[in-house]
Amino acid sequence: MVFLAITPRGLQDALQEAVNSATEVWCGADAISEEDFAARKGKGLTRFQYELGTRDPLILEDALDTIRQHHPSEVVWVEVLASG
Repeated sequence: MVFLAITPRGLQDALQEAVNSATEVWCGADAISEEDFAARKGKGLTRFQYELGTRDPLILEDALDTIRQHHPSEVVWVEVLASG
């Protein structure tokens, strides 16, 4: 399984869920700073060089395509905010 986190809070939630498993977590550049990412390097976290927070469908599809290339046949969970 792979988590795709969009927001900083979603990233924290995904990291907490993944801590005791082999689950990989991917996120956008706007979910974690370069410095914080560097401190977590090698711990199952991958950071895109571009932001995902705009939720542009083409950008999200590109991110999912990249994840599929690295994790074929894995289920990908994408963070979605419930609208109020």
